[in-house]
Amino acid sequence: MNPDDACPIRDILNRFGDKWSILVMVQLHRHRVLRFSAIGKSIPDISQRMLAVTLRTLEADGLVKRKVYPEVPPRVEYQLTTMGESLIPLIRNMVEWARENRGEIIRSRNAYEGRE
Repeated sequence: MNPDDACPIRDILNRFGDKWSILVMVQLHRHRVLRFSAIGKSIPDISQRMLAVTLRTLEADGLVKRKVYPEVPPRVEYQLTTMGESLIPLIRNMVEWARENRGEIIRSRNAYEGRE
């Protein structure tokens, strides 16, 4: 693990450091296939612009597949790729770790900020 820009993990982890990527992936895993509007409804505080940017980024990385149906109006569906699905166990582990440690982290933050 190199601390410089050539570190192979840095670029990959930066993709998941945003607020939305993991949430979008979890929804796609949960529902298997979703349309844009359904993803937006499942994450109510994401803007349409941020959802579009997030989906494009995940698609560019090969984690999400976009399928356009030649209909009027066009129907577009999203689903995780095999590589995207392979991240789900890791995301589950992070969620479980966060659940187990959330109270201690909050106590530590409060102590650091002088609230305890």
